[in-house]
Amino acid sequence: MKILVCISHVPDTTSKINFTESDTKFDTNGVQFVINPNDEFGLTRAMWFKEKQGASVDVVNVGGAETEATLRKALAIGADTAIRINTEATDGFYVAKQLAKVVQDGSYDLVIAGRESIDYNGGMVPGMLAALTGASFINTCIGLEVAGDTATAIREIDGGKETSTAKLPLIIGGQKGLVEESDLRIPNMRGIMMARKKPLNVIEPIESDQGTKTIKFEKPAPKGEVTLVSPDNVGELVTLLHNEAKAI
Repeated sequence: MKILVCISHVPDTTSKINFTESDTKFDTNGVQFVINPNDEFGLTRAMWFKEKQGASVDVVNVGGAETEATLRKALAIGADTAIRINTEATDGFYVAKQLAKVVQDGSYDLVIAGRESIDYNGGMVPGMLAALTGASFINTCIGLEVAGDTATAIREIDGGKETSTAKLPLIIGGQKGLVEESDLRIPNMRGIMMARKKPLNVIEPIESDQGTKTIKFEKPAPKGEVTLVSPDNVGELVTLLHNEAKAI
């Protein structure tokens, strides 16, 4: 079984975010980048298929040279080959078109993508990728088994879970639950040394229009000041809620 794991290169959630050029560009100075968490769950599940079923695992990213450290981490975790599509990932449909070419050229049986990235939270790429390649698609996936050419997936739905089966080739949008957080892997020294020798192939993007354009970024408004009221002073609380907050 050939597996392709889509990897997004995203800022760590602890990083301080700023913008430049009149708030039209993301400032990467001082920002730590990581594998998108939803993608990391998928990569860990792919490693299980590699170890238990002898699957081959490739990883792919749409981005510039700055994303190669993230791809090398995926290789250190255990992926066999990395592919970097040499273009900026600024539009979901554009990214899906680039990934579709890799999927079709590689004849992959299973493509694991995160249901969304934690930077733009678009949540569109896996579904569009499935439409472009004609593969089956299961989103919000929290469980996955493959036997022969049939996959059994558990997906999260409102109020519960749903179990589905699909024939390969299959694309999933994975998330937390696909593996446990305790199963996530930290590259060891042997893995890091081996990753240096594994292939990281850089390919040029195909011609495709970008359907959206970023006009401006804006941070959330800062939280307002709070007024602390003693639990013994209910009268003051009622007065403030009535006269200032206009809540009662």
